[in-house]
Amino acid sequence: MQAEFLPDDFYAALLEIVGSTSVRHADDIPESALHDWSTERGGKPCALVTPGDTGAVSAVLRLCHRHNIPVVPQGGLSGLAGGAVPSEGAVLLSLARMDQIEEIDPSSSLMVVGAGCILQRIQDAAQNAGFYFALDLGARGSCQIGGNISTNAGGNRVIRYGMTRDLVLGLEVVLADGTILPMMNRMPKNNAALDLKHLFIGSEGTLGVITRAVIRLHPGICGANTALVALPDFDAAIGLISHAQRMLSSRLTAFELMWNDYYQAVIDETGQKPPLATDYPLYALIDMQGADPEGEKSVFEAMLETAFEEGIISDAAIAQSHREIETFWSLRDGVSEILSRRAPAISFDVSVPLSRIGECVNEIRAALAQTFPELPVIFFGHAGDSNIHLVAGSIAKCDPCDPTGENIERTVYEIIRRYGGSVSAEHGIGLHKKPWLSYSRSETELATLRLLKQSFDPKGILNPGKVLS
Repeated sequence: MQAEFLPDDFYAALLEIVGSTSVRHADDIPESALHDWSTERGGKPCALVTPGDTGAVSAVLRLCHRHNIPVVPQGGLSGLAGGAVPSEGAVLLSLARMDQIEEIDPSSSLMVVGAGCILQRIQDAAQNAGFYFALDLGARGSCQIGGNISTNAGGNRVIRYGMTRDLVLGLEVVLADGTILPMMNRMPKNNAALDLKHLFIGSEGTLGVITRAVIRLHPGICGANTALVALPDFDAAIGLISHAQRMLSSRLTAFELMWNDYYQAVIDETGQKPPLATDYPLYALIDMQGADPEGEKSVFEAMLETAFEEGIISDAAIAQSHREIETFWSLRDGVSEILSRRAPAISFDVSVPLSRIGECVNEIRAALAQTFPELPVIFFGHAGDSNIHLVAGSIAKCDPCDPTGENIERTVYEIIRRYGGSVSAEHGIGLHKKPWLSYSRSETELATLRLLKQSFDPKGILNPGKVLS
């Protein structure tokens, strides 16, 4: 939806609500607010506003609702699906000033935060209070918790702690017409009718604007036992996940899988000395965090020794210091360097049932090699939670007639659909994956989503054009 005109008093009303220093007119909006980390580009916004509290967010939305002006909520703009890029004629609503850590409640193991609070700041505050906030992802230094919640972010610790949805106790949300929903629940148990917060977690700002949150904390950790292991095939990877969870009593914190093509690429691009030989089919990064890593070391090593004796793993390197742990993790996090060297590239975030990941990867690799023989492709992922990432690039070299890579995406997503998987495991839909949403959601599901959108936002002003057609 676009605003057909801007009333003369519209900007004056915005200034009255948030103050002159918190409003930017169309020609004064910084470039950084016009895109996220995806390749998607939106329309030209009419203004950027940065309210400082929930009352101001409510007033801005009430004003825009009255004048039929679209609103695009923005967090840290670290999304990879184009979910926060501007819509034509929209007011960009930044939550950056709402960055307060309001409270840490040790007895209830929770924290109350503003939606604009940076993830790493939350992690640090939890650690300083003797706790651990389990959400973690590469954009931790710039992403905001409101954006994490609105996209139901995943990250590195899902196998133990779950998605962002599992870390949220309560929310405060402002609806399209300015109505404030105070759902700041602080209890793990609250069955007083339907829990409305789940409608907004993962809705990508299309149903309401998240302004505050009550988030769950876990007992503090002091370190980790970490190993990089080589595997003979994907069946061994499944066996190792089960073996590790059984022997470590479900304390397995991360299980990151790297196929040989990714391992070779990250060694080549970063120039690191490989901890293990580069000729194994698969590599797994295993992490067990805890309050007493030194005391748990023997259990961790016994798990690896047993796996080696049973033929599950082919080789292993155990980190002997925090620096070595960081070195191992830098291999997994080296994808950013690969992406920069292989641009333009397509980065896929998909999921399929764990037991079928191996055959699915083999089928995708074969299909891409047959249709795009010059296209370099690498595979990696969280794997333990059914999530696969693959990077296909540089796409310009493989199909000059398809500069956007649509044919490459169709090849991958057709296979994902046959395996009963998802075209988005953790990055959301936004603009980029909207054409493929029907590959993972049925027509009746999509119809229900549209009904929800119509109910919460009948004028269609919230993040228009994103997620649903």
